[in-house]
Amino acid sequence: MKSFFSPVRLPLFAAVCGAALLGAISAHAATPPIFMTHGVEYMSGGIGPDEAELMQIVSPRWAATFEFAVKDHKGADLAANVHVTVRDKSGTALLDNVVSGGPLMVARLEPGQYEVEAQLGGQSLKQPLQITAGWPAKATFLFPASTDVASSVTAAAPLAKP
Repeated sequence: MKSFFSPVRLPLFAAVCGAALLGAISAHAATPPIFMTHGVEYMSGGIGPDEAELMQIVSPRWAATFEFAVKDHKGADLAANVHVTVRDKSGTALLDNVVSGGPLMVARLEPGQYEVEAQLGGQSLKQPLQITAGWPAKATFLFPASTDVASSVTAAAPLAKP
């Protein structure tokens, strides 16, 4: 019986395994990091088609999804570097001025009522958000065309607070 790992097949097998490993590492490198602040996990991203697709795929698995955009003459442009604060019904900030790394942010919030504030370029938008166990919730923040996006350039990675 011949071995599968013959001298001819072994280098080919190693090359295929190496390519698969490199692909897995590349895919992992494109995954936005998960942060935690005040016991709440969150992740943001959506820059580029691969990351946007990933965020769309994972968002139903998170309790809350926030989407950020700025109106323009054609419709809307996606927005990043949005400062996000999520407060529970008692007013306690669970996500406190964290910065989105892209136009999408997901958070693992417990069921309950929240107020979400998104700030970009001097504009502030607030929305109530109801989280029901087992049902993902979504809030879309559409900033007016007059929003000064250029003045809102900050670090793309959120700074988690303990």
